[in-house]
Amino acid sequence: MTASTELLTVPQVMERLQLGRTAVYDLLRTRQLASLTLGRARRIPTHALNDFIRTRLEQEAAG
Repeated sequence: MTASTELLTVPQVMERLQLGRTAVYDLLRTRQLASLTLGRARRIPTHALNDFIRTRLEQEAAG
């Protein structure tokens, strides 16, 4: 699996974004952060996290 297709767990995303569990699940629920479900496990592709960060940076720059 390459870095571009690496799948992150919610705790890994929490650590990278320095957000709590509820905040990360809110981002997933509102589809601001893309994810997939494997069985009962929620996984976030690294490219989805990078896209989310890039979009937020662009919004901040425009606002």
